[in-house]
Amino acid sequence: MSFAQEVKSAVTPRAALLVIGVLALQLLFIASYVGALHNPKPKEVPFGVAAPGPAAQQAADRLARLPGDPLDPRVVADAAEARAQILERKIDGALVIDPRGTTDTLLVGSGGGTVLAHALERIAVAVERPQGRTVRTVDVAPASPQDFDGLSAFYLVVGWCVGGYLCASILAISAGSRPANAQRAVIRLGVLALSALAGGLGGAIIVGPILDALPGSVVALWGLGTLVVFAVGAATLALQALTGIVGIGLAVLLIVIAGNPSAGGAFPAPMLPDFWRAIGPALPPGAGTWSARSIAYFKCNAMTGPMLVLAAWAVVGSAITLVRAGMRRTTDDNEVAGRSGGAVGAGPGTP
Repeated sequence: MSFAQEVKSAVTPRAALLVIGVLALQLLFIASYVGALHNPKPKEVPFGVAAPGPAAQQAADRLARLPGDPLDPRVVADAAEARAQILERKIDGALVIDPRGTTDTLLVGSGGGTVLAHALERIAVAVERPQGRTVRTVDVAPASPQDFDGLSAFYLVVGWCVGGYLCASILAISAGSRPANAQRAVIRLGVLALSALAGGLGGAIIVGPILDALPGSVVALWGLGTLVVFAVGAATLALQALTGIVGIGLAVLLIVIAGNPSAGGAFPAPMLPDFWRAIGPALPPGAGTWSARSIAYFKCNAMTGPMLVLAAWAVVGSAITLVRAGMRRTTDDNEVAGRSGGAVGAGPGTP
């Protein structure tokens, strides 16, 4: 057998297509991560300004004219209102101006991302210095000393996402990428749910009581982790039901390549380029990271939207998996019926 024939025998057209797909995923991975993270800059960060009388609006207008639009300033009533809005995750920081002195107060919440908090501090200092004023920074939602750069929530969610799509992928590899019928689909979803419960609890215990990396309710984190794992796993099962084994690659594209760099982990969303900032909240890693930080540092505020996103992935993924399995069973039954009918119609007089 010639070398060309050996190659043709060893590398089937299907294998060649899969290798090309892997190459495409590899290049997309590089483009997505480097594109999202190579040059972080604050862009239109929700930012409060508090000052007596017209001084507040004047300061807000001045901040709105900064080159590059790093801030999206809005007037708040006072320091208490600014603090409340940071804890409610409506704004990421606020400048409280004291006209009686030369020192103003910058309020930040580093639990939402220490990199962003430091960036806001640099902007405030640069704005105030030419006016002969100084800035005192107060962290109203500080990240845990054991949570370096506020990354623990992100890595926790990444681990949950990995568990979700690996569980779904293993079920596909071991028993076929598409469930044979609706009952098999229900079994796969049930196994996924059990895995999600175990993975959610394990992750919450590791980052909480064991490593003390993330504060907040272990029960709340357990519930979040269960939903994240199940949502990602259900989405992976649905993609496999629609496209077969290719669905595993599509899940990697969706969760790892698009979802992780846009999740606001290494750099919070206001520091990401527009494309990644737009898609991040709609994908499980972004919704999960936001929710984990809300549980840990912001009294579980502003979680309705992200939890609905995760629930939508879970429900839609499960529905597609069940519908496709039912359609497959119906198609198989029709084929069997057609063959049976042909056999019945055949006889001695049949040509």
